[in-house]
Amino acid sequence: MLYFIGLGLSDEKDITIAGLEIVKSASRVYLEAYTSILMIEKEKLEEFYGRPVILADREMVESSADEILHDASNVDVAFLVVGDPFGATTHTDLLLRARELKIPTRNIHNASIMNAIGACGLQLYNFGQTVSMVFFLDNWRPSSFYDRIRENRDIGLHTLVLLDIKVKEQSWENMARGRKIYEPPRYMTVAQCAQQMLETEEERGEKVYSPASLAVGVSRLGSKDQRIVAGTLEQLSTADLGKPLHSLVLLGKRVHELEIDFIREFAIDKEIFDVAYQAEYGIKNESK
Repeated sequence: MLYFIGLGLSDEKDITIAGLEIVKSASRVYLEAYTSILMIEKEKLEEFYGRPVILADREMVESSADEILHDASNVDVAFLVVGDPFGATTHTDLLLRARELKIPTRNIHNASIMNAIGACGLQLYNFGQTVSMVFFLDNWRPSSFYDRIRENRDIGLHTLVLLDIKVKEQSWENMARGRKIYEPPRYMTVAQCAQQMLETEEERGEKVYSPASLAVGVSRLGSKDQRIVAGTLEQLSTADLGKPLHSLVLLGKRVHELEIDFIREFAIDKEIFDVAYQAEYGIKNESK
């Protein structure tokens, strides 16, 4: 059987008891290592599990899935995913391949950014579509995410923005020359995301959000040193939330006063926060 096992958000101890029992008994254990990262090294996982773990990079999962699926009809294979197993479409593709080969599968779920983001104080049922923000290049500045954000904004919902991760990526030159040389890992920050959002707003000019619009940035959610900050996009565009991983939430127009009371405690500057809230929503915040 092929098991898809969520690892949670932080360290080796976030795995569920059900997931850990499978990991300890499986014939092979793979760790998906490119859609997200744990905040510990693979060696720490191996020490906790008491067994070796095979790193599965993008190339293996998307191009050499047969290696993962090999003999999974006869032995147990564990495929470990940071967060929840189906937070990325790649894992759905692997499951569909297993089905085609008549390999039985089972999912062991866990916490992910999609539900843990509620820790910032914004209510989950007030969120709309989740979008991804990629690193802009000089000649490539995709803005399809902006359309989804606008749709959420039009119906008053918050938008969770997942930030780009570049792991084991090749430069165009190395790719063209067929050289297996990889760039250093890069992880987008809340500041970079806020800045790119403002740049896109300026280019598109549809006034969906402005430098004075309120947003919430989070980093290392679920860990002991997680950080949550609230402020305007202009403030967040220079905020330093430390080590990865980061995410950003853009507030919707239907934000509830209880949500505002909650996130105000994370404000970079409460006075600026209150002014921005009153200007955007026409309501004076009495939480002082």
